[in-house]
Amino acid sequence: MLYCSSILSLRSSYCISFFKFQSKMVGFSMQPYGIQSMLKEGHRHLSGLDEAVIKNIDACKQLAVITRTSLGPNGISISQIILYFFTISLTVDLCMNKMVINHLDKLFVTNDAATIVNELEVQHPAAKLLVLAGKAQQEEIGDGANLTVSFAGELLQNAEELIRMGLHPSEIIVGYTKAINKTIEVLEEMVEKGSENMNVRDKDEVITRMRSSVASKQFGQEEKLCSLIAEACIQVCPKNPANFSVDNVRVAKLLGGGLNNSLVVRGLVLKSDAVGTIKRLENAKVAVFVGGVDTTATETKGTVLIHSADQLENYAKTEEAKVEELIKAVADSGAKVIVSGAAVGEMALHFCERYKLMVLKISSKFELRRFCRTTGAVALLKLSQPNPDDLGYVDSLSVEEIGGARVTVVKNEQGGNSVSTVVLRGSTDSILDDLERAVDDGVNSYKAMCRDSRTVPGAAATEIELAKRLKEFSLKETGLDQYAIAKFAESFEMIPKTLAENAGLNAIEIISSLYAEHASGNTKVGIDLEEGACKDVSTMKIWDLYITKFFALKYAADAACTVLRVDQIIMAKPAGGPRPPAQGAMDED
Repeated sequence: MLYCSSILSLRSSYCISFFKFQSKMVGFSMQPYGIQSMLKEGHRHLSGLDEAVIKNIDACKQLAVITRTSLGPNGISISQIILYFFTISLTVDLCMNKMVINHLDKLFVTNDAATIVNELEVQHPAAKLLVLAGKAQQEEIGDGANLTVSFAGELLQNAEELIRMGLHPSEIIVGYTKAINKTIEVLEEMVEKGSENMNVRDKDEVITRMRSSVASKQFGQEEKLCSLIAEACIQVCPKNPANFSVDNVRVAKLLGGGLNNSLVVRGLVLKSDAVGTIKRLENAKVAVFVGGVDTTATETKGTVLIHSADQLENYAKTEEAKVEELIKAVADSGAKVIVSGAAVGEMALHFCERYKLMVLKISSKFELRRFCRTTGAVALLKLSQPNPDDLGYVDSLSVEEIGGARVTVVKNEQGGNSVSTVVLRGSTDSILDDLERAVDDGVNSYKAMCRDSRTVPGAAATEIELAKRLKEFSLKETGLDQYAIAKFAESFEMIPKTLAENAGLNAIEIISSLYAEHASGNTKVGIDLEEGACKDVSTMKIWDLYITKFFALKYAADAACTVLRVDQIIMAKPAGGPRPPAQGAMDED
């Protein structure tokens, strides 16, 4: 009992001393240590596989899921659908679009991955890497952004499985690097023989290479669109096709009608009316003035004292005479059309009507530059008599009414024209915007084929062959990177799987059939989405550009390896900004 009481008294004395020490420490904060002492208060620091790598992969996967359902033409042919309330036999073509509303409340209804990722305003730093890869693909080729983002997401998803199996990210990166190098070698071998020799002015050859790109945006309407795009591109193709500029093919969107009412104009279509009463001219010379057609103001301020009505009348007559002199000088130069980049004064317009001059007003400086490029005119700063070399030429210039809208059509068939316009007709603004994106993809494909016209089999035939060859290559490797190479090969199955699922087909059956055909040596067998079967792409005439596949796969692999190389995320507190959320809230995100 004495021993126990001594122990209790000793414990109580320790407790009393501890509470006294704790009371002294009230108001005293511990000094930060480690990385906390280096950064500002409120920073965020994530490290390790679970906190950094896995969370980065998860964010990238979520972005890839968004774009993946818009991959491919996604045409579903459904016959004899039995509805619960009505029994109807019909055929439907569906297209999986995304409805995106950006920060300006502008609505986008599209399946174009480049537009989707741009308007989403992705904030996660790792997912931004995939967005940058898609933008790089869009700037380099103009098509294939969806393939880049979706394939990179699939690579990261398979990398996550390898990490959970025990592989280190560095081993996965080594395997992925070997795999992409082997992929490029196999892709070179799959190039269609003779495709490197192409006449870029042959409309049929252009349509063959352009069809798959346009069909991914407007399935079922690719024939009409490809014909319009090919015609417009061939019209403005320079002597050296490598110098082709996509800015030379313009798009004018007019509400009303349908795609069958669309047409190609060799020249420029301005969505504005002529200023005066003259609405049509042919074989006319053009003078362009950037500063407007009006009385010129003096560069220095001055004061004019008028003492009588006669002096006022003479002053007004002097101003009129000066304006008439300038307009007459333009008319004497041989010009029949005056184009103003700014305001057109009433007095100047009066004298233009007297001298039978047609007046156009183009407020956009970009449109003014294209007009000068179309007509060959030189833009002058002030209203003055132009030199003969400064004048442009148009075959015809007329104001026409299309779908209730008055537009000015500038045609120049022979005068060194370098601009062509595709006039698109549609029932709504969203449809016109989507048609414009399809035209942009087609024009960019034409530019790509001017650089490199080689083609590879489309309809997922190339991806299945790459998957088969890479799996064979992985079996020859002896290190741990063979598992990464095998997963890289497995990632290619995402393309036929997605195409089949988006078209309502059985993905497992399609992939099995493709592997069976390719194992027997039929390397050009792909998916026919209309019939839901595997066919030779040479009979379906579905070809993809080699250069599009090359850059898309290269950028996707580079983006995936960049994400896997990140093992720590350090976010300093923004200067003057709000404090970041607590760790618990961050983990919930």
